[in-house]
Amino acid sequence: MANYTRILTAVDLSEDSDEVVERARAIATNNGAELHLIHVIEPLSFAYGGDIPMDFSGIQDEIHQQASAQLEKFGEKHSIPQSARHVVLGQPEVEIHAMAEELDADLIVVGSHGRYGLALLMGSTANGVLHGATCDVLAVRVGQQKKG
Repeated sequence: MANYTRILTAVDLSEDSDEVVERARAIATNNGAELHLIHVIEPLSFAYGGDIPMDFSGIQDEIHQQASAQLEKFGEKHSIPQSARHVVLGQPEVEIHAMAEELDADLIVVGSHGRYGLALLMGSTANGVLHGATCDVLAVRVGQQKKG
């Protein structure tokens, strides 16, 4: 089994993110690895097809500030140092891959809702991360009832 040294954990800052970070923390602790967090904000232009007659830069800045504040609280809650918290703007899969490369991460941890059918065909961040990663990827199943 690989001995991980740097783990990048992608979080959407939902309540499921706690479970994802706890799994990543356990792996980091067992391997003596650095643990980093990344939260990716998708540009508003992505949601509206990029052809918008309005300037959304002020709103985008506000979203970035709010996400940064949320990630700061989240990072403090999970004892992740400020230098290991990253908020970036872009397409989630692309930015997660780029940050993993920049950090020389050897494991990416993401949450996965285990969707089926149409949701699976449409793709998910976890699926996108898996299919372009140059390192190991762990998809932590979240948001479903546990059996037992």
